[in-house]
Amino acid sequence: MDRDFLIDLFADFGPVTIRRMFSGFGISADGTNFALALRAGLYFRADEQTIPQFEAEGSKPFSYQTRVKTVIVNSYWELPARLFDDSEELSSWARAALAAAQRAALRKRPKARKPADKAAKKPAEQGVKKATAKKAAKKPAAKKATKVAKKVAAKSPVAKKKPAARRGGKPKRAHHSR
Repeated sequence: MDRDFLIDLFADFGPVTIRRMFSGFGISADGTNFALALRAGLYFRADEQTIPQFEAEGSKPFSYQTRVKTVIVNSYWELPARLFDDSEELSSWARAALAAAQRAALRKRPKARKPADKAAKKPAEQGVKKATAKKAAKKPAAKKATKVAKKVAAKSPVAKKKPAARRGGKPKRAHHSR
């Protein structure tokens, strides 16, 4: 199947976007991928509502072979061959596949977070945060910065080396082995 064939096939359904995907094409409408055109055939998105329709036609889910096993992708089912000649019925199946893909996308969306309620926090948690804030407020910012700078300088490998003049002479050259 090539791009032009797929565009003609979905003409009654409406405009589709066709993109290269794996060894074939991904077919989407309104930004939702609902079909795959691969070497083995055309596969439509399916869910618990539409799988019985595919089973009634004798279709099988998309599958592929790895070195170890056969992987079955139950969310895409092979389009019955008879639909390639009936563009009206194919567009009906495509609408059902698009609806299945949209339902799947809704299930995947993360639920919106509720804003944190300060009154719902435990009193113990609030006390710990207040105590930490009080300690931080007691130390002036300049002292904090000085302590942090000293800690960083003490850990630095450059700070641990003695200056060349104190070692007695010129600094040695670094030898690089290859």
